[in-house]
Amino acid sequence: MQTKDSTYYMNREDRFGAHNYHPLPVVLERGQGVFVWDVEGKKYYDFLAAYSAVNQGHCHPKIVNALIEQAQKLALTSRAYYNNVLGEWEEYTTRLFGYDKMLPMNSGAEAVETALKLTRKWAYKVKGIPQNQAKIVVCNGNFHGRTITIVSMSSDPDAYSDYGPFTPGFINTPYNDLEALENALKQPDVAGFLVEPIQAEAGVYLPEDGYLKKAADLCKKHNALFVADEVQTGLARTGKMLACDHENVRPDILILGKAISGGLYPVSCVLADDKIMLTIKPGEHGSTYGGNPIAAKVAIRALEVLQEEKLADNATKIGELFRSEMSAVKSELIQQVRGKGLLNAIVIKPTKGKTAWDVCLAMKENGILAKPTHENIIRFTPPLIITQDEMLDAIKRIKKTFAELE
Repeated sequence: MQTKDSTYYMNREDRFGAHNYHPLPVVLERGQGVFVWDVEGKKYYDFLAAYSAVNQGHCHPKIVNALIEQAQKLALTSRAYYNNVLGEWEEYTTRLFGYDKMLPMNSGAEAVETALKLTRKWAYKVKGIPQNQAKIVVCNGNFHGRTITIVSMSSDPDAYSDYGPFTPGFINTPYNDLEALENALKQPDVAGFLVEPIQAEAGVYLPEDGYLKKAADLCKKHNALFVADEVQTGLARTGKMLACDHENVRPDILILGKAISGGLYPVSCVLADDKIMLTIKPGEHGSTYGGNPIAAKVAIRALEVLQEEKLADNATKIGELFRSEMSAVKSELIQQVRGKGLLNAIVIKPTKGKTAWDVCLAMKENGILAKPTHENIIRFTPPLIITQDEMLDAIKRIKKTFAELE
C-alpha cells in the first residue's frame, strides 16, 4: 500500500483532476490563523490567504461557529421561499456600506456577471440606450473572473485564448489613464466603467493618487455608472474597508466576494441603490444558492470580525512594515516592492536565471507560501490578523531566501 505523503496526493490530483492549475508543490491539510500545515506536518506562513479570501485568518472560531450553528438549523431553501436570515444579512450589509439594496450570489465571477447585467439593465431602462447597444468600459490588465463574458474583456491571452466567440459590448482602455477613459466614455451608448481599484491579479498595480476619484467624476459627467470590483481589494485588505475609501469614492455598483465569508464558504454580493437594483424584476436573475442561510450568517460574522479586530488598521501598519523592510533588501533579484496595506508585490528581476517561481519554491523551503503572477511578480497577501512579530519573522525568512538565491 502506497504511503499517503505529499507525492501521493499530488499524483492523485494529477491523475483524476483537470490540469487547469499549476499549484506550488505543497499539500495542505490544516490551517489556523496565519499558518497552514502540510500532510507531513511542516508549518508555513500563508502569504496568499486564498487570494485574499482568508483575510480573517484560517478557521476563525467566530466564523466557524456561525457556520456550524446555522448548518445544524437550515442550510438551503433556494429563493423560492423566504428564509429568516437573508434579510438580516441584507440589512446589515446595506447599512454597513451605505446602499439601498444588496443582491447575493456565490462566487466573485457571479457577482461580476450580476454587476454587468445591472449596468446593462440600467442602461436600457433608465439611461435610454437602444436595446443591445450598451457598452461597458473596462481596463487592460483586468481580472474579473473566468466566465466567457468576463474573459471577453480580458487582455490576457491565457484567459481568453481558444474560448471565442466572445461577448461583445466592451471597450478596453489602458488602466490608470484618465484621458483614455474620457475618450471611451464619450463614445455613444456607454453604460458604465468597470474597474479594480488596484489590479491585484495583474501584479498589484496601483493607480496614481486621485485616479479613482477623477474616474468616478468622469462617469458622472458622462452619465455612466462607476462599477468597482472590490472582490480582492475590499474588506480591509488595503487598509480601508474598501480600496475606494482611500479616495472617498462611492461606487454606483459595488462588487464584493472572497473575504466576505472569511474563506469558509462561497459568498459574494452586489450593492447598489434602488434606481439601479430595481431595474431587475422577479425571474430576470437569480441563483439557487445565492442568499442561502449559511452564507448569510457566515457573511455577517465575517464582516463583524473585520471591524471588531480592526483589521484595516492592522493591514495599514503591518503593510508599511513589510514594504519598508523589503525595500531595504539589497538583492540583484528584487526589482521593485509595491503595494497598499497588506496587498503587496515584489517584482523579480530576470537575473541569474532565477524566476518568480524559483523564488516561491525556495521560500516554501523556508516556511513561506506565496505564488507568482505573470511570471516575474510575487504577491504577498497574508491574513490581516498577522502580528508585527509574525511579520518580522516572516520577513527574516523571505530575506534568507533571497540571500540563498544570490
